[in-house]
Amino acid sequence: MREIRMLKQLKHPNLVRLIEVFRRKKRLHLVFDYVDHTLLNELDRHPRGLPEQMVKKIIYQTLLAVNFCHQYNTIHRDVKPENILITRQGQVKLCDFGFARILSDLIPRHMQIFSNNAFFKGMSIPEPDRLEPLDEKFPGAAPQTMSFMQTCLKMDPAERLTCQQLLEHPYMDLNMEMVTASKHDGPVRKKTFQPQLPLLQAPTATSPVPNPKYQAMNKQKPRFNHHHLPNI
Repeated sequence: MREIRMLKQLKHPNLVRLIEVFRRKKRLHLVFDYVDHTLLNELDRHPRGLPEQMVKKIIYQTLLAVNFCHQYNTIHRDVKPENILITRQGQVKLCDFGFARILSDLIPRHMQIFSNNAFFKGMSIPEPDRLEPLDEKFPGAAPQTMSFMQTCLKMDPAERLTCQQLLEHPYMDLNMEMVTASKHDGPVRKKTFQPQLPLLQAPTATSPVPNPKYQAMNKQKPRFNHHHLPNI
């Protein structure tokens, strides 16, 4: 029920759309937009890694979705390739809000429980023997790409950029608002660029069942000979 309430409130082009909710045989059924594949399918198709332009477009649209959720004090908590849907037109849609929470739902008693959780007391995170810097792991990455990854992986949340700041990072230069000026057009115009992935070519197949519409159009009309009357 929590997921249904959230999806009814959160309406965004990069969030999966809840079309209908109905109950049948004591079970609740949710009807969503149909999207044919996920980011995990794209990763399986490219075992050596996705093209950088495709990565940039997917990240940009995912940030738009997460940033919209954060504006409404909602945290998704389960962003992963399986939950990032991609339409045939290349539009990203974030789905599966089963683990999502609204921050305003936390009352002071809940916050105290989280801060004094006994399961986390005395636990320590093991330290690795050697830290591998990003520049060694990705030696051919551009400076803007390296800066984007480094700021996403900051351990301290206070030093980590927000989704809105990441959208404005120079790494996303192709996806920002493009300002074009023309001497003949007068003032400066702003054009919003909505990134899209390459359109997937769907297999073309002809149906063996004839279409009545086109069948009626192509049907030849009978010709009558006005000079010859039928025999009685």
